[in-house]
Parts: sequence; C-alpha cells; structure tokens
Amino acid sequence: MASIQTLSDSDRRVVARWALACAERVLPLFDADAPALDEITDAVERTRAYSAGASTAADEIGKRLVAVKAASAAITPAGAAAARAVAQASAVAHMGAHALGAAAYATKAVSLANPDQPNAVNEEIRWQLANLSERERSVLRLLPPLGSDSAGPLGTGLLSRGILGSTIREIQARLG
Repeated sequence: MASIQTLSDSDRRVVARWALACAERVLPLFDADAPALDEITDAVERTRAYSAGASTAADEIGKRLVAVKAASAAITPAGAAAARAVAQASAVAHMGAHALGAAAYATKAVSLANPDQPNAVNEEIRWQLANLSERERSVLRLLPPLGSDSAGPLGTGLLSRGILGSTIREIQARLG
C-alpha cells in the first residue's frame, strides 16, 4: 500500500508549483561551481515541467537525487540549504510530502543567510503561506501531521528536527 504522504499524481503536480516557488525564492543563495549550478537549474526546469504536466513522475523519480548531490558542492551552508530546497521540490514527483520539505529547506537557507535578523524565518514562512493557492492548501491538508506516519519524509527523520521540523509544524498548523 502506498504511503498517505505520496498523494495522487494530480495533487503532486499541484503542490510542485508551490514547492518550486519556495525553492526558487532562495536559489540566489546557492553558490557553487558551474556543473552544480547547471544541475540545480536543470532540476528547477524539470520540476516546472512536471508541475505543468509536461513530464511524468516516472521521468522525474530517477533524477530526483541529482540536486541532492549538487548541494554538496555549495560553498556556504545557506547555499547547501537552498540546493536542498530545490532537491525537495524536484522530489515532489515521487512523494507529495516533499513539498513541505522544500519550504522547510528554503526557510533554513534564509535563517543561515540572515543570522542577525531574527524575523527572517517568520517572514519567510509568512511569504510561503501567502503564496499558497486554495487548491494547494487543500492538497497539503491531505498530508499527515509531521511525525505521525513513518512511511515517508514526514516521519521522524531529518525533516522532523530543528528548523526544518519547526517550519513544517508551523505551516501545517496554519493551513487552516
């Protein structure tokens, strides 16, 4: 049986748009060599194509780790978090819950890039919530609360801890 974190293909396409918007917002923080930049740019374009219906989940699933590997080429921690936001957005084709991971990593990138601005994280989360369509909100509400289902990214792993976990919990609490 598929995880409830997977969502239907049409629902994954819906939230891929928002996940990508969150990731693109912090993309200027990604600082790496040209090959890594090309891989991140390719992941952005593939995610956009998937969201628009111009690519299939099968096409994207095999390539979802390319952006993860590119993140290791980042020069700064904020750049690595920005690349991981792109990686999470591109993984939405595989499992819809990665949309929340994209938002969380974007928030982490903002936090790391602005250590002297305590309001930066709250402002980023406000922006993310304000840029959700009603359809995207309804799809994200289908996902289980963070930590309640172990069969996917919203389990008790990396996304449940630190700023990643607090971001996802805040977004889920405010989805209405």
